[in-house]
Amino acid sequence: MLFVKWKRSERLVDMTRHLLENPHSLIPLTYFSERYLAAKSSISEDLSIVKETFEVNGTGKLVTVSGAAGGVKYIPRVTESEVREVMAVIKESLGRSDRLLPGGYLYMTDFLGNPKIMDRIGKVFASAFGDMEIDVIMTVATKGISIAHAIARHLNVPVVIVRRDSKVTEGSTVSINYVSGSTRRIQTMLLSKRSMKSGQRVLITDDFMKAGGTMAGMKNLLEEFDCELAGIAVLVEAEHTEEVLVDDYLSLVKLRAMNEKDRTIELEEGNYFKKGGNEG
Repeated sequence: MLFVKWKRSERLVDMTRHLLENPHSLIPLTYFSERYLAAKSSISEDLSIVKETFEVNGTGKLVTVSGAAGGVKYIPRVTESEVREVMAVIKESLGRSDRLLPGGYLYMTDFLGNPKIMDRIGKVFASAFGDMEIDVIMTVATKGISIAHAIARHLNVPVVIVRRDSKVTEGSTVSINYVSGSTRRIQTMLLSKRSMKSGQRVLITDDFMKAGGTMAGMKNLLEEFDCELAGIAVLVEAEHTEEVLVDDYLSLVKLRAMNEKDRTIELEEGNYFKKGGNEG
């Protein structure tokens, strides 16, 4: 088998692709050295170029871990201007009057199904929680699933989905009752016993939050699995007319008001920056 050494330009392109496709993964220098048939000193120089480019462009940062088990790890990052641009896209799209549904609901299904904007939203949240130890992303079926997977893609962790009814494909489950924050009704949520391991740190996410009843329910469910809450990420939060049942959450957009008669929707930026979501 004939092995051909890569040119530096080829190495840089392929190395960048590999890092972007494997965020939060520790990659040994020997992997790149063997892949490109290059000395570790040359690989280190290449990584320095990639590191500087990432930092200048706001793509993210490269963290170097020394020692025999060391290597390099790519941590996704977004700039403040990128976050505000994503917020503007959300407000523009969800602020259209044709999204108003009877009963004061907001139609979001098509927006949540847009892979490009979901990927950008995922990176924004992943940037906010990138320096924290997170093992799992949790959400409730069904509308939060696309957001959960988008965040998980950039944090390189699995997703677990809480359901409201039992399915035979889930096997044995753990269920809890919780009080809906908006309707004040008793509801049930359940999760497969195989979904998580004791001691894992979990990031909870959902597409919309009113009073936080669903979030509080998922938080209580974590206790049943002896897991720890790492954070809460919300795409859209409603204007709170009552006490919110959770705190320390990040939101990208806030729904201030909806008027069915005038067909108007008032949106503003969420608390992302107020809570330090763009630090680091």
